[in-house]
Amino acid sequence: AAAVAFLLAFAAPPVSGWRAPAVARQPLAIRRLPARPAAASLPRAMFSGIVEEMGTVEALGERTDMKLWDGSVGSGWELAVRGQTVLGGASLGCSIAVNGVCLTVVDFDEASGVFRVGLAPETLRRTNLNPSSLAAGDVVNLERALPADGRNSGHFVQGHVDGVGELVSLTPDGDSLWVVVRAPAHVLKYIVPKGFIAVDGTSLTVCDVDVAASTFSFMLIGYTQQHVVIPTKKAGQTVNLEPDVIGKYVGGGGGGRAGGR
Repeated sequence: AAAVAFLLAFAAPPVSGWRAPAVARQPLAIRRLPARPAAASLPRAMFSGIVEEMGTVEALGERTDMKLWDGSVGSGWELAVRGQTVLGGASLGCSIAVNGVCLTVVDFDEASGVFRVGLAPETLRRTNLNPSSLAAGDVVNLERALPADGRNSGHFVQGHVDGVGELVSLTPDGDSLWVVVRAPAHVLKYIVPKGFIAVDGTSLTVCDVDVAASTFSFMLIGYTQQHVVIPTKKAGQTVNLEPDVIGKYVGGGGGGRAGGR
């Protein structure tokens, strides 16, 4: 009816004494979007490689009194670290990156600043979080997982370390430090000049890659040198390596592919 009245009003000349019927207005249905959750309630899904603080290893060892999924008791490795900043907003089951390794908090004490994380056999094998590379008193890089809407001043860091590299040299260059690292072949193939890489959880820009020598390099400015663990290490010591995840996906680093492609 509304459409007919509209057409008659404009398509035909007005007739004396005739008035178009009133058209009832239908209220607009307004769809209200759900309120955006507060930042504190958003899930934390990744890291940025911007180290929040350096913590101190309190203990690293094997426990024989760990409660397993079926209620029984077994053995497993646990790492205890003292920090402060990363315990802000902490809860059991939250994620904290230790030297770039995403780990689950199984216990923490805000008063002492000590938190504990479990170490799976894969973590012991693939990272430097093991007794051959880490001991009580050593310092480690710490970073809380980012909120989904948080600022990322580094790059997309999963906290899934691909392998361990060896520090070849740390050479002063002005107020900066030129660092060369030897990387295993399965990691080096995803490292490109001017690309991202996380070294012990620190987001860094690659300077050069020397495929023949199996090395890559990066530089640390003065500020970074004071806030991450890399400068505290010497040539021959190990660092955790995680190449840019985007590069790994583009290069087919995920192994199996959908549809066999």
